[in-house]
Amino acid sequence: MSALREAYLAAGVLGAASEADAEHIAAATVAEVDIVVSWNFRHIVHFEKIRGFNGVNTLKGYRALEIYSPAEVVEL
Repeated sequence: MSALREAYLAAGVLGAASEADAEHIAAATVAEVDIVVSWNFRHIVHFEKIRGFNGVNTLKGYRALEIYSPAEVVEL
């Protein structure tokens, strides 16, 4: 999991200050969760970041993650 976190950082998906966010996504990837739901629009639920995470995941042999905001998964 730490290798995947470091791969996100090395690829520039997230900066070093966002290491905890990279760890969160790496843990979800390794655990093969169905979806990640987050309010973190700056570092996680962000189109460019999602593409970056999934690009690294593909290169490292992991499946792509589905990442959504709570508003996208809750019926009102």
